[in-house]
Amino acid sequence: MNLQSNDFVLFGLPERFEQDRATLDQRWKDLQRQVHPDRFAADAATAQRVAMQWSVRINEAYQRLKNPLKRAAYLCELRGAPIQAENNTAMPSAFLMQQMEWREALDEATSAADLQALKAQTQSSARELTAQLAQALDTDGDATRAAQSVRALMFVERFASEVEDRLDQLGQ
Repeated sequence: MNLQSNDFVLFGLPERFEQDRATLDQRWKDLQRQVHPDRFAADAATAQRVAMQWSVRINEAYQRLKNPLKRAAYLCELRGAPIQAENNTAMPSAFLMQQMEWREALDEATSAADLQALKAQTQSSARELTAQLAQALDTDGDATRAAQSVRALMFVERFASEVEDRLDQLGQ
């Protein structure tokens, strides 16, 4: 193992968007068992420090790989299409119109039913964008198109969080 290896190599997984969560979880447990700092408690300080570095590296990789949005963004980066969400906000006009409609609906929502309907729309949109990511990354090999879908999914997830916050305020 090499600390500089990409997350997929580190976990011994194919460099794909679609991943089996059970396999990922098991691989994480196996890796952590191998390098957990407690196994090196009786060793020299250097070995303990290296074990800690490995443990942190494995945990960071696991957090990135287990989250579909983070995994997609990471794959885009690896394939030369950085997300650059702060600098690249260009989106198709239909997507922007949808976001404006959602914003208005959120502003006008007066009941839990209104918010639940908006939540269902965002969940549907997130599923559709996730399927587009799988297609772009695993089938078409189009990291640039996938990066645009990642940026869109980032927005949808942020907006869905706002809807959830409003539902929480209503005690739903």
